[in-house]
Amino acid sequence: MIVTTAELYRVAYGKFAIGAYNINNAEQTMGLFRGCIDSQAPFIIQISKGARKYTEKRMLEAIIRSASEIFPDAIFAVHLDHGDEETCYDCIDSGFYSSVMIDASHDPFDENIAITRRVADRAHAKGISVEAELGMLGGVEEDIVVEEGNECLTDPDEAVEFIQRSGCDALAAAIGTSHGAYKFKGAQGLHFDVIEKIRDKVKAAGLPPVPIVMHGSSSVPKEEVARINAAGGTLDPSACGVNENEYLPAAKLGVTKVNIDTDGRLVWTRVHREYFRDKPGDFDFRPPGKIFQDEYAKFIAGRNKLLGSAGTLAEIRVTLKK
Repeated sequence: MIVTTAELYRVAYGKFAIGAYNINNAEQTMGLFRGCIDSQAPFIIQISKGARKYTEKRMLEAIIRSASEIFPDAIFAVHLDHGDEETCYDCIDSGFYSSVMIDASHDPFDENIAITRRVADRAHAKGISVEAELGMLGGVEEDIVVEEGNECLTDPDEAVEFIQRSGCDALAAAIGTSHGAYKFKGAQGLHFDVIEKIRDKVKAAGLPPVPIVMHGSSSVPKEEVARINAAGGTLDPSACGVNENEYLPAAKLGVTKVNIDTDGRLVWTRVHREYFRDKPGDFDFRPPGKIFQDEYAKFIAGRNKLLGSAGTLAEIRVTLKK
């Protein structure tokens, strides 16, 4: 069942985080739904501009609708990830999306506000939530590249002004994460002080709680990287990501949506590299596709447990009926 992102935020805020997972094809979708049903967790399906071009937006929407029928107990929202203004309007007008993200974080502060305000006004008229970004994460996210040294943490005072003026419903904040597989060097972690300051300053300003969104939240497991490289890959073995044990503490402070994409790609890469390494004479893509669905479902269920969202579907159903 597709629900609004706002409804999921209302249930989760301050208690647990909802996993937001990017999909591009049927195999990912099936694994995602199975993993969330197995762990009894709500989730957010993320569709990026790249995915809308790769599989074609109508095909992705049809796949999601079919999955919702196959898994009638699933509760989820559909979200546009890292959209520009034009793409946001297309998704808003489609009537299919629960929320959209307008990413104008690379523009000057006032221009970011102006763009977000235009998108928010149009989205709110149709009951759709808007996520915006303030601050810049390092790394690579499809066509977005921020070189190391150019990233900047979100300023809590600016965050309050931004929320007030832009009308956004959720804020993607730069709190120490990074896009892509090559995230941290050394022992860098989340800036919990920034999360707390944003939460507290929003409250002090008399605003209702604003969910914080954590982008670039994959953990880049060492085991996955090692197995990929053992099967012929050349990933940087020193790559590391967010400490997965920091998900829930961050959620308690108001991080309500956690975006995880890279880790899923690593699962896909590991499964297919190992399969064709071990069966070099095979050319049928369905056997590794089935293995991937199983492995991705296990991965999703494990992440939902770490986010604290596992086992919450019953609570959410009760809340939605009120």
